[in-house]
Amino acid sequence: MKETTAAAMPPCFDRWCQKFDDLLRTKAQKREFRHYLGGLLGESERKNMSQIARDAVEVTYHKLHHCLDAVAARREASKRR
Repeated sequence: MKETTAAAMPPCFDRWCQKFDDLLRTKAQKREFRHYLGGLLGESERKNMSQIARDAVEVTYHKLHHCLDAVAARREASKRR
């Protein structure tokens, strides 16, 4: 059953997430970061991407996975510099 929506999060959640916006390049990455973090903070017993995607409204596993891969790749590239 889909339970979580981004609109259900309190305003302080978005303000806190904005601290990471400079690390995320696209609107999609920013949105999916919020979905992922919201899923980790949610009530689901299992905290993995597939469960987060199943429990959240308008969230897919593919989008979460793509976002986190892009962020990880950027982080690795910055380490090599």
